[in-house]
Amino acid sequence: MLAHENAGIQRRFVWSMIFTALILVAEVIGGLVSGSLALLSDAAHVFMDLFALGLSLLALRLSSMPADDRHSFGWHRLEVFAALINGITLLVIAIGIWVEAVNRWNHPVAIHSMEMLIIAVIGLVVNVVVAFTLGGHEHDHDHVHEHTLETEHDHANGIESAPARGQQSVRKDINLNSAFLHVVGDAISSVGVILAALLIQFTKLLWIDPLISILIGVIILVSAYRVLRSALHILVEGVPEGLSIHKIQENLSALPDVSGVHDLHVWSICSGTIALSAHIVLDETGEAQQTHMMQEIKGLLSEKYQIEHTTIQFEACPCLNGQCNCN
Repeated sequence: MLAHENAGIQRRFVWSMIFTALILVAEVIGGLVSGSLALLSDAAHVFMDLFALGLSLLALRLSSMPADDRHSFGWHRLEVFAALINGITLLVIAIGIWVEAVNRWNHPVAIHSMEMLIIAVIGLVVNVVVAFTLGGHEHDHDHVHEHTLETEHDHANGIESAPARGQQSVRKDINLNSAFLHVVGDAISSVGVILAALLIQFTKLLWIDPLISILIGVIILVSAYRVLRSALHILVEGVPEGLSIHKIQENLSALPDVSGVHDLHVWSICSGTIALSAHIVLDETGEAQQTHMMQEIKGLLSEKYQIEHTTIQFEACPCLNGQCNCN
């Protein structure tokens, strides 16, 4: 990531944290004054937003550190750990809200719906501002050029184009995305609190407050699932979402002078960096022009799949598990 780009993202995080801290104070005071569990639940979510933003900012700064002798890939994967922790905190807060909602359902308390409504509206406005602050940035590596037509080279070799959806999905920054989901989830929660305040104002039904709190917990749980799924998939070195090992192998095998492809592995170092390793069997013509073949293979992987970090091993015959089948 470029230095000026990293600095710009960090400024967005700092401003988002300032806005989030202000609404946290307002919602805690408003929740205590109004007696609304829904508003306090939203305040708890806002607190986790603040925690998530701070953690994401820390991970962003650390991940920009250069590689060293003990960390040859650098510190990029810290963003994945930050997203994992953010997902776990979302899960914990959802469970806590449900427990308190059940207690409040069994023991209702008086609620000042008008105060609850005013604070919730302010919270919604601030959450929308923060969401735009975080979501308004797109990484340079997010700009994926979609190929609407195959090149003449592809037509000649029968190589299929990678799906645009897959190209876009593998470039999402999981750290920023987890922080963004925190804020979006809180904005939705604020809408729920506003709805609860209006219903309580007109119906005087106190059970609406814990009911909305339970629904807020469900929304938070969905966000937690999405963040945890993405983070864990990267940590177990799964194939990046939207990419297909089978399709990549087909495209590589279709290149001229390539007799076979095996030991093909594709994984994410972090959400913005994909790595690939493969053993490629060349025929006699390919063996004689390995430099050209390497350029062609790397060009294919870069153009169609945006895979820049590759380790390619050429072979004259397949070598599996260290044993070659050459006669």
